[in-house]
Amino acid sequence: MPLICTSQTFSDAKSVKYIIGFLHILFCFTCTLFSSPLIQDREAGFVSSKKLDSNVKWWSMYACLLGFFYFFSSPFLGKTIKPSYSNFSRWYIAWIVVATLYHLPSFQSMGVDMRMNLSLFLTIYVSSILFLLVFHIIFIGLWYIGLVSRVAGRRPAILTVLQNCAVLSIACCVFYSHCGNLANLRDRSHQRKYSSWFSFWKKEERSTWLAKFLRMNELKDQVCSSWFAPVGSASDYPLLSKWVIYGELGCNGSGCAGSSDEISPLYSLWATFIGLYIANYVVERSTGWALTHPLSVEEYEKTKKKQMKPDFLDMVPWYSGTSADLFKTAFDLLVSVTVFVGRFDMRMMQAAMNRSQDGAQQDFLYDHFSDKEELWFDFMADTGDGGNSSYTVARLLAQPSIQVTRDDSVLSLPRGNLLLIGGDLAYPNPSSFTYERRFFCPFEYALQPPPWYKQDHIAVNKPELPDGVAELKQYDGPQCFLIPGNHDWFDGLHTFMRYICHKSWLGGWFMPQKKSYFALQLPKRWWVFGLDLALHNDIDVYQFKFFAELIQEKVGDNDSVLLVTHEPNWLLDWYWNDVSGKNVSHLICDYLKGRCKLRVAGDLHHYMRHSFVPSDGPVHVQHLLVNGCGGAFLHPTHVFSNFKKLYGTSYETKAAYPSLEDSSRIALGNILKFRKKNWQFDIIGGFIYFVLSFSMFPQCKLDHILQDNTFSGHLWEFLWHCVECFYARAGAFLSALILMLLLELGIETCIRHKLLATSGYHTLYEWYRYVESEHFPDPTGLRSRIEQWTFGLYPACIKYLMSAFDVPEVMAVSRSNICKNGMESLSRGGAIIYYASVFIYFWVFSTPVVSLVFGSYLYICINWLHMHFDEAFSSLRIANYKALTRFHINKDGDLEVFTLAVDKVPKEWKVDPHWEAEPKQPQQLSHHRKFPSKWSAAAAQQEPLNTVKIVDHFVVKTNR
Repeated sequence: MPLICTSQTFSDAKSVKYIIGFLHILFCFTCTLFSSPLIQDREAGFVSSKKLDSNVKWWSMYACLLGFFYFFSSPFLGKTIKPSYSNFSRWYIAWIVVATLYHLPSFQSMGVDMRMNLSLFLTIYVSSILFLLVFHIIFIGLWYIGLVSRVAGRRPAILTVLQNCAVLSIACCVFYSHCGNLANLRDRSHQRKYSSWFSFWKKEERSTWLAKFLRMNELKDQVCSSWFAPVGSASDYPLLSKWVIYGELGCNGSGCAGSSDEISPLYSLWATFIGLYIANYVVERSTGWALTHPLSVEEYEKTKKKQMKPDFLDMVPWYSGTSADLFKTAFDLLVSVTVFVGRFDMRMMQAAMNRSQDGAQQDFLYDHFSDKEELWFDFMADTGDGGNSSYTVARLLAQPSIQVTRDDSVLSLPRGNLLLIGGDLAYPNPSSFTYERRFFCPFEYALQPPPWYKQDHIAVNKPELPDGVAELKQYDGPQCFLIPGNHDWFDGLHTFMRYICHKSWLGGWFMPQKKSYFALQLPKRWWVFGLDLALHNDIDVYQFKFFAELIQEKVGDNDSVLLVTHEPNWLLDWYWNDVSGKNVSHLICDYLKGRCKLRVAGDLHHYMRHSFVPSDGPVHVQHLLVNGCGGAFLHPTHVFSNFKKLYGTSYETKAAYPSLEDSSRIALGNILKFRKKNWQFDIIGGFIYFVLSFSMFPQCKLDHILQDNTFSGHLWEFLWHCVECFYARAGAFLSALILMLLLELGIETCIRHKLLATSGYHTLYEWYRYVESEHFPDPTGLRSRIEQWTFGLYPACIKYLMSAFDVPEVMAVSRSNICKNGMESLSRGGAIIYYASVFIYFWVFSTPVVSLVFGSYLYICINWLHMHFDEAFSSLRIANYKALTRFHINKDGDLEVFTLAVDKVPKEWKVDPHWEAEPKQPQQLSHHRKFPSKWSAAAAQQEPLNTVKIVDHFVVKTNR
């Protein structure tokens, strides 16, 4: 009996690689092993083919072709079935590999011709799609008039239908490769003897089967006759006799008496698969019992809402070229630079709308922490890139305390009462979507907002204190203050103002902040200045005025200031040999006058600390700290290892995370992983290379390359021709020209040996019609009636589909016409078809090469020349190496600084059983919970709370 496959079996496959395995292995290897009955030995053809196969050019062509196809598809071999580029690449590769290989001579020398398998596959595939589409339309119509259950109204996924039709067609073709159309020729008694599946295991026949197993041809015949026997003849089913295509006779040639009335087992198998699909689909969508127990609409919606995994977004594909977010980012940046910078500045409006009270600017200054005996507070920056990395840091920040080991002792570092976030809250642009999904979502999972919080609520009068809290000093929960980064300014600070300055909660962190810059008075005469540098990399005049007056009026001579900016001007100015932030420098050197103990910044997504080298001169800033490891891709540290001086003071590198050696090693990933990390770059790279070389197609004069009989001679002529082409088109990349010549040489070789361009554009279709008339007799004229009913669309669709599949033939025929008659002989449509066929293969050849070349360029630049640090590491999209900095103002007034890091970010999460089991009070704030975070790592060894470590620790002494 035929193998039973349901639609669920087809659609639930784990990977398209199994389908491609069918195409490659079962189409080719089984045909070779069992020798398809359609193929007749043509000794002359075999001899000539074997001569061709002995030539090194054929094997080199195979190696080149399969090598490029492998490197095109290899980054995506582990992906699952889903509408993605990895899925598309497999089908794409299957199409053009099969379309290429069946033209090459090795298969012919083995006695295998794949043309019938290919043409049969395409015919069955199209027929299956049309048949199932008609079925689904009818079924939806029945649902519409109420004859089937309401659940049936859920439309089927078109991708699932296409995949099912592909698997169904492959199965039919595999059967035909093994058994042909001859399974109905066995003796009836012989069939009955072996018709039972269990006869294989009878003791008296086991040795016979074992002997036949050693003779593969006999075993194949036995399987075909017993397990894939025909279902009957036209006389058995007279009502269906006009609607079937009969099978061929048991003989071949003049000895045959006439057409057989046996129904072809191939079409019986196809009908079985179609029937199983329809039956399974109908049962699943019907009321009552079902194979997969479909849920009611209410149950389905309830189950959908019960989310068992976090809905985190992946890292931003910076090299996509197809992302709408990236195009919007570029547009917003252009508008910001040309419209806002120097013309309109949101900071000016904030200053104009400021409220003053008792000489203090109320909207910018906060002193509610100043009376505490001691204070813990945290700093992180550059979050909102990947969900896994952002949540990892947020989970650490949300814990009541973090246990870490230092010098064989365990430290308990309590959660900060204050969280400082140093800009770039979401990437790539500050839209509502990126803020909500990339920034707010991970923090809300880590520490839930209060029960009364509403996402769309706008805070009119901040701070909107919780019930029972009279003033801000009385609130005991964690609070958050944020400054914007350059990405937050791309829309003129509009989204930042809406989501930060006019909302009260970031998850469970309370946000009293009203403006984009602020000053915080902390215990023990410590201050935090949060500056807004906008896109100028400097503070504006009104901001400078506020901080200058604050220093003169409130900051004492022995006070200490921690200055927070988004960009680390000290490193970037050194790297670019530039001078920026003049107003900030003026504020530090001429107003603070040594009271700035620590500068903290983000923007660079790594951790580095530079501390001053004691000298006789004034020290304007003691420690320079960069920590942009809050959730964005990683930046290198080794590029900035030679920074030494700021404001006339010498500095030395005290800490770097990742280490300088690790940073240099990580850069090697550009060579090995660029394409895997940035598969969207294929779309850009393939088009760029094709644009560089398309005007060089076709190369009609390649005789001098193929004339030499030695490999070294071919290679020398090939390289010399590459040089000539390079000088002829100096603006092109040499690698693009080499690929162009390789493709042209392959086509030229096949044309010379009569493997391509022998019968016009429709070679595959003509072969199919010939074999169809010989092996699939149609005495009732069913095909002619279908052609008449479809007004000729039936054969026309098959004809042009086969022509579209056979891209090498189209390319070779067009190339031959151009070389004989010139490009002007082609019509505009013919030229489009030719260049499209060239592009289909050239894109596969070029994309691995352009990714390798570009990745190697980035590696050389970052490790040898210390250039393109942003481009070279954004391409790697590394979510690991995440860190936060925890500060402690102790009772003595000293500032202890701990930088906590996690080397590896989890990719899989589960509901934290402790969070789920902990009792929840109706109005309980989440910071009172012992286990505040919803998700924990699926693997215990990757849990951030277990892997967190201290990568830097130092103490800043206060002025006494």
